Amino acid sequence: MGVSFDKIDGAALLNFEIRPTANPTPETERAAKLSNLGFGQVFTDHMAVVRYSTAKGWHSARVESRAAFALDPATAVLHYAQEIFEGLKAYKRDDGGVNLFRPDANARRFWNSAERMAMAPLPEHVFIEAVEQLVRIDHDWIPGGEGSLYLRPFMIANEVFLGVKPSAEYIFAVIASPVGSYFKGGPAPVSIWVSENFTRAAIGGTGAVKCGGNYAASLRAQAEAIEHSCDQVVFLDALERRYVEELGGMNIFFVFDDGSLLTPPLGTILPGITRDSIIKLAREAGREVREDTYSIEQWRADAASGKLKEAFACGTAAVISPIGKVRSPHGDFQINGGAAGPVATGLRKQLVDIQYGRAADPHEWIRKVV
Repeated sequence: MGVSFDKIDGAALLNFEIRPTANPTPETERAAKLSNLGFGQVFTDHMAVVRYSTAKGWHSARVESRAAFALDPATAVLHYAQEIFEGLKAYKRDDGGVNLFRPDANARRFWNSAERMAMAPLPEHVFIEAVEQLVRIDHDWIPGGEGSLYLRPFMIANEVFLGVKPSAEYIFAVIASPVGSYFKGGPAPVSIWVSENFTRAAIGGTGAVKCGGNYAASLRAQAEAIEHSCDQVVFLDALERRYVEELGGMNIFFVFDDGSLLTPPLGTILPGITRDSIIKLAREAGREVREDTYSIEQWRADAASGKLKEAFACGTAAVISPIGKVRSPHGDFQINGGAAGPVATGLRKQLVDIQYGRAADPHEWIRKVV
């Protein structure tokens, strides 16, 4: 049985009610937390919340104190995993202002994820407004330097029932976490384990959707990577178990001796916003960028022959991380002698400079919030 989402247009009338917390984190305590950041371990004072029901559409938009949700044991998300999320960042400019990077792209992907998961699509302008309102009220939590404020918009099905059907009620929320570098030690080359026992997605599945189930399914493979002293896992296609798809939470690029780049095609992988940005920047620089299949055998052969000069992973959290070593049950190999290469390093600097407002923004990717 389906659910009609014909009231989503009513969200055009939403106004966010701002309810500042009565107990903000003291400045000295906030400064102490910002001085010792990992990733996703410290959270700001507020959250944005919007609710949905088939009767009311999207309603009750608020920014309020960050607090726990009260969920009935029969809440739909706990049983049928109707849940999606996004990840984007707010960056502090040198002039003290704050930038968002391509939030419209996150909003579109969130809409597409909702449709695939049979959830109520959230209008893009509501997504962006929720993010901006949270950044405005918690902008003092944005660390300086190369730090940023990681924003996590998400939606859960919160109807109370045990029947297998799309939920009739949803909670959309945005929380924020000040972060430092995703990988400790900065963008040094990472090691990758090739997963042969597990796959991430198949044609017709949810590989292109940013839903929690995809990440839960990757955790055993990531644990296997750690068992083999690797930082990350890379998945092969589910059909032939030959073609490189993506890492547990990042897209992947290959750089060849003729200066061209290759990245796996969309379909069963996440359409990464960082991935799309890199493709545009590389093509503007005159580089050929192919979206094509690439086998693990070819990866090994090209690394051995010297045809492959670099490989790197990319995503919102890590930006760009060079890949130095690849391990698998069939032996290990290195790329570029295990060192970071100039293409990955250059693209990372170019992208980060745009995000922090230190470089021109010809694509109008930056949205100034503060």
